Amino acid sequence: MLARARFLRGSDQGEIFKLAASYVAKVLKGAKPADLPVEQPNRYFLVINLKAAKALGLTIPQSLLLRADEVI
Repeated sequence: MLARARFLRGSDQGEIFKLAASYVAKVLKGAKPADLPVEQPNRYFLVINLKAAKALGLTIPQSLLLRADEVI
């Protein structure tokens, strides 16, 4: 999928697993699942496929390239 994608945004899987483990621990300690707050990941990543963007004639601003976690 990365070979064809121009941009890819997602969350850190490790952080997702830590959030899930935290929820499980709270429930096992007696918390009601309905009382637990909804949490979202704090860390997201951005991958830019520069080759695909150029093939489509897109110019990616340098400021965006600098913010990307990975440029392929």
